[in-house]
Amino acid sequence: MLINMVTEDALDWQETALCAQAGPEFFFPAPGSSTREAKQLCGACEGRVACLEYALANDERFGVWGGLSEKERERLRRESATRADPPGRCRDSAP
Repeated sequence: MLINMVTEDALDWQETALCAQAGPEFFFPAPGSSTREAKQLCGACEGRVACLEYALANDERFGVWGGLSEKERERLRRESATRADPPGRCRDSAP
């Protein structure tokens, strides 16, 4: 059985997040719709970084989180993995 390890303190950003004042359709637009307005609202939100960290840590695959779309978060994950594991070096090998 999996237990949700997210503490209430880790989610405090949600209480003041600007997205709480907008409907979910704003951050989960229909495929092919613009995410520009949601990203603009995220850009003005003081909880943006915490929101993005939450989305990355919890593998949120849909919607705008922390000002990034699904594709942008996936690109960020790939780039982070590439920097953490440079080509030509095994994770298990010594430096």
